[in-house]
Amino acid sequence: MKKFKGTGVAVITPFKNDMSIDFSSMGKIIEHLIGGGVDYLVILGTTGEASTLNRDEKSALTSFAVEAVNKRVPLVVGIGGNNTSETVSYIRQADLEGVDAILSVAPYYNKPNQRGIYQHFRQIAATSPVPVILIMFRHGQPAASCRRPAWNWQGTVKML
Repeated sequence: MKKFKGTGVAVITPFKNDMSIDFSSMGKIIEHLIGGGVDYLVILGTTGEASTLNRDEKSALTSFAVEAVNKRVPLVVGIGGNNTSETVSYIRQADLEGVDAILSVAPYYNKPNQRGIYQHFRQIAATSPVPVILIMFRHGQPAASCRRPAWNWQGTVKML
């Protein structure tokens, strides 16, 4: 995971007036960020528009970003959610060629216990052909409804 040092930017997903993805603008944003010296890019992150996109849109955006980035910087793609089996299913069908890692979130609405968090990420890690970056919201941040001060985040990572 040495390639993920420095400044990584969570990239917005631009839309046209008809609510379709504006790939022309996306290309310009990617070029601007890489030209500005960013060290890696993150698309489809948890605080962005990913939750409003369907699988086809996510796949199209990922393919576009892989082509636009063209291995000039590492590319991280957000694949996660509350439903472990859906996340695993998506990873299995996704074309992750050219993707350097996925960003996956701990379930934030159904609030699993420590063992559930471990099982969630264990299944994702076992399925993913690329490294998995784990993300969990803390109290006071987005999705604060998930606050679980008893979660042993470091313990979960060590078990994985």
